[in-house]
Amino acid sequence: MTSGLHHITAITRKIQANVDFYCGFLGLRLVKRTGGFEDAAQLHLFYGDAVASPGSLVTFLAWEDGSRGRVGHGAASEIAFVIHPEAIGFWLTRALQFGATATGPATEFGEPVLRLTDPDGIIVKLVGTTEVEPGAAWAVRGIEAKDAITRLRGATLLSEKPAQTADFLVRHAGFETAATEGTITRLDSASGQVVDVRDATGFWPAAPGTGAIDHVALRSPDRAAVEAEAAELRSGSDDTINMHDRKYFYSLYVREPAGGLIELASDGPGFALDEPLETLGSRLFIPEHFHLRPEDIVPMLPQFGLPGEPRTIYRDLPFVHRIQEPEAPDGKALVLLHGTGGNEASLLPFGRKIAPSATLLSLRGRATEEGVARFFRRFGPRDFDQKDIVAEAQAFAAFVEDARHAYDLDDARLRFAGYSNGANFLAAAIMLHPGLVREALLLRPVPVLSGPPETDLSGTHIRIIVGSDDPAAGEGEILTEQLRDRGAQVTLVSIAGDHTLSDEDVNAATAWFV
Repeated sequence: MTSGLHHITAITRKIQANVDFYCGFLGLRLVKRTGGFEDAAQLHLFYGDAVASPGSLVTFLAWEDGSRGRVGHGAASEIAFVIHPEAIGFWLTRALQFGATATGPATEFGEPVLRLTDPDGIIVKLVGTTEVEPGAAWAVRGIEAKDAITRLRGATLLSEKPAQTADFLVRHAGFETAATEGTITRLDSASGQVVDVRDATGFWPAAPGTGAIDHVALRSPDRAAVEAEAAELRSGSDDTINMHDRKYFYSLYVREPAGGLIELASDGPGFALDEPLETLGSRLFIPEHFHLRPEDIVPMLPQFGLPGEPRTIYRDLPFVHRIQEPEAPDGKALVLLHGTGGNEASLLPFGRKIAPSATLLSLRGRATEEGVARFFRRFGPRDFDQKDIVAEAQAFAAFVEDARHAYDLDDARLRFAGYSNGANFLAAAIMLHPGLVREALLLRPVPVLSGPPETDLSGTHIRIIVGSDDPAAGEGEILTEQLRDRGAQVTLVSIAGDHTLSDEDVNAATAWFV
């Protein structure tokens, strides 16, 4: 009988550390990599057993350097995997060898449990049990098949209404009440997988973000069964249901009575639908319903390396940043600064189009205004915080100096590009720190320094691109004169368009980067 868990989905802040833990340490197989089904610019990774069996899967949405979530009632708090009871000693030793945070073993519901903490702080339990049929072990150096993780054991749900949560899972997901231990009620399924409902009355509510479990997905045999359950829920006046074709499975999402997000997912079609079983997880897929060109979205997704593959080691620098490496690097590098409301991923598609073989280094502005990122504060539409510009320019100069050494950037082949707020900031930094930037592209800039310093910018080459229909195009001309008066060589280019970037910008910028 089809029952139990299909997968558990959580959110990670650092995808490389996540891959290293779940593939490198736990030994799971990366079985699929996609853009998010709700947001194509969000990487979604799926880990599982050797054949990507339903019931073996844990998935992660990547919110690189995103805000942290909070564990609380209305969400899951733990992920539990099956191991053979005799493998507890192996995993305790392995945790010590890898420096993984571990506590236990302890006994819960008569089973030995070793608790681990993943890089985001999510609790991962290794449960010694023979109650769940093992899956297909993925061959990993250092982990024998007898010690391997192959299935999910269960999940722990925190609930302010534990009796109602348990009743919901019994009525709609085929679980049965099995036992109670302290404040935890264990629900069992025909597969042997469990959901533990913990009474969290008086605890704070969960908050979404990195380090949080987003939802628990339960198994259903096929789409027809999912749709039948949806009809049953609707007949009970449940208006929280939504349905989605996730390509590899068909899903129903619903809130259980205490607010936790529960998914009911079909077993098929499965992950081998669009790539061979032998090479599962080796290709990146962008969901077709977005109708996006790969070049417009793929550069925005964070890069990572599987165990044994090359990877970028990020350094702790003054600005949150993203590095995007080309397939065939030519030694050039391009630093990118986004516009208001953007982030470190926003300009990566543009940068990759104009510099196909360059290393891209993209920053996130540290100032915020009405919840969106900027590179400096302002008091009004044309009233800029001069002290903040100076302070942030100083931090930017330190970032550039540190990044040159940290990422082995060739100073002679390093260029900079900024758009809108990022261009405004870059122009200010050029004048405040002469010699910091030698080659720059400013897209839709306006001057923001009140009384720019009389500095010597000889040897600095700048291209400014304005849109002919942009109301601020005239201010780009003022900035051009400011820079020329200080010795910079400035080329002003006007293209058809407004303040937004277009293919015309790509064409004009490509000529600059040659």
